[in-house]
Amino acid sequence: FGLSDLHQLRGRVGRSNKRAFCYLLAPPLHALPTESRKRLQAMEQFSELGSGMNIAMRDLDIRGAGNLLGGEQSGFISDIGFEMYQKILKEAVNELKDEEFAELAREEADSREHYVDETVLETDLALLLPDHYISDIAERIALYRALDEMADEEGLQAYEARLVDRFGPLPQEAADLLETIRLRWMAQMVGFGKLVLKGGKLIGVFHDEEGSDYYRGVRFQRVLDFMQRNPKGVQMYQRNNALRLRVEPVEDLVAAMSILRRLSGTPEPTKVAATGPGTQGPGEYAVEED
Repeated sequence: FGLSDLHQLRGRVGRSNKRAFCYLLAPPLHALPTESRKRLQAMEQFSELGSGMNIAMRDLDIRGAGNLLGGEQSGFISDIGFEMYQKILKEAVNELKDEEFAELAREEADSREHYVDETVLETDLALLLPDHYISDIAERIALYRALDEMADEEGLQAYEARLVDRFGPLPQEAADLLETIRLRWMAQMVGFGKLVLKGGKLIGVFHDEEGSDYYRGVRFQRVLDFMQRNPKGVQMYQRNNALRLRVEPVEDLVAAMSILRRLSGTPEPTKVAATGPGTQGPGEYAVEED
């Protein structure tokens, strides 16, 4: 039995108004392995109510913390920083999933919301919190950091509400900055490791190499369906061992958002219906739908 098992067994006796004793039968102490002896000694030492944390810490001492975050890695973490270490560790885990747990990883990939962990956005748009909007440099840096850590739509809307409440209506650069967070999320859902929005073009660079299970999944099939429905202005090609999707013309962020919604399967926001020819709004990307 592990120390946690023994602690749970002991907890089965006694109640709030009744004191009870738990007797553990074991061979003589001198015949037990060192770790087993330490477990029994910990049970004797920490016998009062509320001793769970002490027992957990003693269990950590007995079994060791391993080398993932233990002493063997401490110098490495100190050299590169904990955030970079987390990123490297995540890449190593994903590589292990692809090689030794491929079937499990395939099922997980189809079910999770974001296929890639991070999408790099490269654009010539002006995306910033301007100094005339937020004059304090430290405040802007803190807000940039908080925005970079944003993980869901609810949090992003709350972030926007705080900005408006503290600093007033968003300038266009700030509004576009927040919109690109949504753009990156949708690119992650598609499977783009990099997204380029420059010169009236949108280029998505697929994260996985050729032969990956991604290209047999529903996400890539959605991309192929988009190409079939929109043969003009959409091209798939390979460069530097990476498969890319190019869509043009894409004149602004609104058009880019519309394309990524279709590629990712995200529903379009509700719009007021317009009638008659020529009612397409500025920046909207006209695509055929089934």
